Amino acid sequence: MSSTSSIYLVGGAVRDQLLDRPVTDRDWVVVGSTPEAMLAQGYQPVGQDFPVFIKPQTGEEYALARTERKSGKGYGGFTFHTSADVTLEDDLIRRDLTINAMAQAPDGSIIDPYGGQQDLHRRLLRHVSPAFAEDPLRVLRVARFAARFADLGFQVAPETLGLMRQLAESGELQTLTAERSWQEISRALMEPHPEVFIQVLRDCGALAELLPEIDALFGVPQPQAHHPEIDTGEHILQVLQIAAREQLPLPARWACLLHDLGKALTPQAQWPKHHGHEQKGLKAVKAINQRCKAPKDCQELALLCCEYHTHSHRALELRPQTLIKLFKALDIYRRAERFEYFLAVCRADAQGRTGREEAPYPQADYLRGAAEAARAVAVQPLLAAGLQGAELGKALEQSRQQAIADYKAAWT
Repeated sequence: MSSTSSIYLVGGAVRDQLLDRPVTDRDWVVVGSTPEAMLAQGYQPVGQDFPVFIKPQTGEEYALARTERKSGKGYGGFTFHTSADVTLEDDLIRRDLTINAMAQAPDGSIIDPYGGQQDLHRRLLRHVSPAFAEDPLRVLRVARFAARFADLGFQVAPETLGLMRQLAESGELQTLTAERSWQEISRALMEPHPEVFIQVLRDCGALAELLPEIDALFGVPQPQAHHPEIDTGEHILQVLQIAAREQLPLPARWACLLHDLGKALTPQAQWPKHHGHEQKGLKAVKAINQRCKAPKDCQELALLCCEYHTHSHRALELRPQTLIKLFKALDIYRRAERFEYFLAVCRADAQGRTGREEAPYPQADYLRGAAEAARAVAVQPLLAAGLQGAELGKALEQSRQQAIADYKAAWT
């Protein structure tokens, strides 16, 4: 770097400092330098589209100040320009939100050319410039920030929501790759209020574009006796709220989002009942899994929860034979952790209903105990009796059924 260059802390680190929140990642912008000067100082290049460097001593990213110009469709449709004469203000104006477009100088002073501090005070998520509408990924990012900062009272500015709606209507969201969309969706689901992420996407019309199977749940009624909130979409938002409250992992939160997709497929003549929605929903879950390229653990748990969540709710009524089939489908003998995730999703489903947020869910303990009874059945005596192959499998299943029957009798 030359003697005339300057380094500024930028983006989320500045924002979080001003909000008195922990700073986890620190990004830097270098103004007045060149790639050659950065290399000469020992920085390691990592950027492909534009010059980004890693400082070996800290592992933190240092990007040369740059401008960008829309040159095509989608998130990647931009041409970037870097040179020593690009100013800090030039770099900051290309960012998404004003609260992310601030910088901190080495002396600690805040450079805030676009009103980020004022919007922090007003609790507003507001775009920096009209160029916001050139990048469809920003729709997801703003919804994710709304989910992160909901507890602080942040709202999306009306004019920004208007630009998000414009992007949703333009078809540009369809240019996003599955990988980039999933990165934002998965991060948003792990925020403190993932239900806000879904709600904001719906408010701007993006949910129908990106996750139409979820959007279709809104306006679909359920029996009031079981679902005081009535609307299936509202139920999904409440289930996500419980999932966040219980700090469930990503596969469980993804399953919470998708578990009731079959209810959108119920003919209106059958409303508010949804007989067979568990099986009906499997095709929709598979479609959204594949389109979003969700990780395998998320895909598998979502399918299992869609098909079997009502088994969990009715657990105390199920026959031992049915429980054995459920345990086999869940593979409780090898996938104990996934079984716990399944129980957590079913509990969230039961509690994600108006007025039932703290309701007990004894089914989880009952299923956990029944699973332990089945797991405790020893194979060795059956092997010692000379059983093998299909006969061994049949005898093992019968022994497990009896163990569950004994457990059920003791429970009641």
